[in-house]
Formats: sequence, structure tokens, C-alpha cells
Amino acid sequence: MEIDGNVLAAKSLVRFGVQHMFGVVGIPVTSLANRAVSLGVRFIAFHNEQSAGYAASAYGYLTGRPGVFLTVSGPGCVHGLAGLSNASVNTWPTVMISGSCDQNDVGRGDFQELNQIEATKPFTKLSVKASHISEIPARVAQVLDWAQSARPGGCYLDLPTDVLHQKISESEAEKLLSEAENNRSISNPKPEPPLFNSKIEQAVSLLRHAERPLIVFGKGAAYARAEHVLTKLVNSTGIPFLPTPMGKGILPDNHELAATAARSLAIGKCDVALVVGARLNWLLHFGEPPKWSKDVKFILVDVSEEEIELRKPHLGLIGDAKHVIEVLNKEIKDDPFCLGSTHPWVEAISNKAKDNVAKMEVQLKKDIVPFNFLTPMRIIRDAIAGLGSPAPIVVSEGANTMDVGRSVLVQTEPRTRLDAGTWGTMGVGLGYCIAAAVAEPGRLVVAVEGDSGFGFSAMEVETLVRYQLPVVVIVFNNGGVYGGDRRHPEEIDGPHKDDPAPTDFVPNAGYHALIEAFGGKGYLVGTPDELKSALSESFSARKPAVVNVVIDPYAGSESGRMQHKN
Repeated sequence: MEIDGNVLAAKSLVRFGVQHMFGVVGIPVTSLANRAVSLGVRFIAFHNEQSAGYAASAYGYLTGRPGVFLTVSGPGCVHGLAGLSNASVNTWPTVMISGSCDQNDVGRGDFQELNQIEATKPFTKLSVKASHISEIPARVAQVLDWAQSARPGGCYLDLPTDVLHQKISESEAEKLLSEAENNRSISNPKPEPPLFNSKIEQAVSLLRHAERPLIVFGKGAAYARAEHVLTKLVNSTGIPFLPTPMGKGILPDNHELAATAARSLAIGKCDVALVVGARLNWLLHFGEPPKWSKDVKFILVDVSEEEIELRKPHLGLIGDAKHVIEVLNKEIKDDPFCLGSTHPWVEAISNKAKDNVAKMEVQLKKDIVPFNFLTPMRIIRDAIAGLGSPAPIVVSEGANTMDVGRSVLVQTEPRTRLDAGTWGTMGVGLGYCIAAAVAEPGRLVVAVEGDSGFGFSAMEVETLVRYQLPVVVIVFNNGGVYGGDRRHPEEIDGPHKDDPAPTDFVPNAGYHALIEAFGGKGYLVGTPDELKSALSESFSARKPAVVNVVIDPYAGSESGRMQHKN
């Protein structure tokens, strides 16, 4: 009996551990998707390849296994580049598989013809093509391995139409699958270099003798499952810690040594900073003055030797975050030290954090109607806190909405916050929600989104309903990008001056009605009691829902960190 390339590709995915796949089907990959489903893969079908790619990238982050998404040829591949590039910038293991035109018709203007290998190369660690059916198992194994080895990232596999239609015997297929399985280690890039004891000793000495040490960790540490070893390090040394936005929850935000509410003081005055699984990029002000002290000494822990060479820290420790911190903990255990709660640095951080939290709480306690951003965010925070453990996964995007949410919403468990990330990508929300619901079926997923961010992928609420995923999407509806018409008088001129501002949307849009069109539950809220009731009901139901929260269009401002760039 013979099988074709679609069946062999599906068998390869299953053989090498793929349990879920996201994507948009069509010519020439519909049969591949159906065959994968028949073999046990759960396929989540999207409306747009961008959202499918975002879902796959978040799935890779949450599970530690490559997220896989499928697209059609040509424009489908191009749309998928959004998710593939997002994965690579965030260093999440992701594989995009696209069909492509018949190899015999390349250069002749075939249907959706595109040189997809060249198109994807700028966004991947590896882009390969299966030029014959016999290459499919090895190629599938190769991209899956490369995506998650060393520094994770995006990989691409091209499956031409003619290859998907080629046939081989089942016995030959089994032989190819076994060979690929046995040879998987050969396709892996070089392993990470070993740690040297002298560097570990130097790192411990720097932390031990620092007057104002700080531990900074990011989503790379979360991806590495380093929460337990980092908790041990913080608790044993008494060193304050600062998470990046998606590092929140590795240690609870309400931990006594959390420096989030004293961020400016922490990074401005620390003299030694241990940075684990985070890059010294724009999110951390590049590690440069004036935000950081000009004399600060960075100990940078990163899986990538190239990243350490680029940043040139005082000391670089190359390796997986969990492993490196384990070794540090062992070294410290032999000669322990702890700053203690009365240490001047710890007291300064603690006092500043308490003062800032108290000031924020004064503002949060006020019930402002029409809503500003703080009042509904407080209500959401309290509703989430009432759920207990397991904590929901919170997805956040938007300018004001994401910024305010980062300060107000409390993360107490690792990998429970997904946001615009390293690239500041808007439109990730619904894809991330779907990935989170698939990857963590025991958790509720709560999206807190600006109306602009929601609009990028709003049609995927139908996907939520179709698969009955436990996702509640809360839309902060202020009628536009940043809010109402905020143009200066001199900007309102010309032949189209009567048009809406480039930042304007239709006022009071009925976003809640969108999900109702597909059978989900929608809520329109404008008062604290209405929002509390909607959250209580939707959180309990654990069914697809959209909560349309009407916000004063002139509340908030442009994203604080970004004002100088706009």
C-alpha cells in the first residue's frame, strides 16, 4: 500500500511529538491538515495566518516545545511571516510549514508562486525545503530540533505541491521515519559551552561584595522554568529583584523583595546587576546611563554566546538560565550570605516600593465614571485575585491598557502574563489567548486589550466560540488609538479636515455584539457594578466572552516609554 506526501508529513509530525497545530488551510495543504487530525493532532483553524503564527509562537513559549503552524503558499506564507518573525525576536521555538507551488512550474507564474525559502530566511534560524517525498521525515525532524535548540527561534519548512502528491510504500515510509528519528541529534546545532568554575566564583563574589545588588529576570528565565532556583537565590541572599514585563510571576509580584514599584531607584542606583534570561535592550534601557548608573557591573546570563559578545557585560555566563542559577546556588550554599531586611539597600527599595504602591492605591480606590483606565483595571485585578490558583493566564496588549495593566495587575505564578513582548507587536492578543487555552487547558485565559489591539484580530472571537475555549476578552473601548481626537489645531487642515483623525474609531463601538453573532456571550459595561457582575459571571462560566468596557476617550495618554519616539 502506498501513501502520499500529505500522509507522510502528518506521520512525521506525530512521530516527532507534535500534539497541536495552528493554521489556515487551503491549496495545497488542506489534506495535510486533515491527515494530521486523523492521526491525533489537534488542529486549531484560524481566519488569518498572522494570528495562527502568533498562537504558535506563544504555544512554544508556554510549553517549551515548538509551536507549529500551517499556511498555504504565496500570500499565506507572507501573512505567516508576522508570527514567524515575532517568534524569532522573542526567541520562542516555532515552526511554520507552508505549501508551495509545483517545482516544475517555478518561474512560470504558477498559482501563488513565491520563493518562500528566501522570503523566510531573514526571520528564521533555518529555512529548508523537502524537494522529494523521501526528504519529508528528516526535514520535519530538522526544523523541530533547530527551533528549540540553543537559543530558540523560528524555523521554516517548505512543502511543494508536487512533493505532497508524490507516493511511496508504507514500508519505505516507516524506514524513513525510523532513520530520521535515529538521526535527530545530528541536525542539532552545537551544544552550549560548559560553565567555568572561575566565572561562577567571580559572579558570586561580585554579588557578595556589592553594596546595592539587583537581580533582573525576564521571559527567558520563565521559558527555562527557572522559577524555583531563582526563588531560592532571592530568598537565600535577600537581594531585591526586578522582573521584565513577561518575567512577572517568576516570583510573586507581592514578594517582599520585589522592586517593580521602585524600578527607577533599583536600576538607577544598583552597583551589580545579575540579569537572567533578559536582554539589555530597549525594555531595560540598553543597560546604559542615565537610567542605569555608569558604574554598574552587569552579570549577564544568556543561552547565546553571541548575545553576550554583543552586550559586552562585566561578566557573561553562557548557558540555560535554570542550570546557571542552580550552579550559582550551589556555590553560594558553601559560603552563604544574606543582606537581611535591615540592610540599607533593601530598606531603601522596600520603602520606595511601599510609598509608590500606596500612592497608586489612592488612585485605584476612586470609582471614576465615565471610566478612566485605573478604575476598571482595579476591578479586574481584584476579580482575578479572587480566582485563586491556578492563576489565569493574562494576555495584554494596547498602549495605555498594557502599560496600566503591567503596573496594576498582579502576577503570582510564572508564565501567566503574555504581552506585546520584545518587538512590541500589536495584534497578538487573540492568537495568544487561543494558544494559552490550548497549552494550559486547566487555566482560564483573560485578555485585557485596548480597542485598537483587539481590532487586529477581532474576528478570531469566532475561533474561540467554535472551539469553546475558556477565554474572556476585556476590551477597553476609548474609541481609538490612544483615545479620542488629540490633534493639535495646526494638524487639522487640508482638503480632508472633516475626516476622522487617524487615531479615531467609531465612538461607542459594540465590540460585545461581535462575539454574540457567533453564539458567545457579550457584555456592555460602563459602571463598576456592571463590570463586577460581568466578570463574576464570565469567569465562572469559563466560556468565550467579550466584555466591552466603555472608557472616557480622553483618559490616558500615549504609552509612557514611547512618547519620545512618536
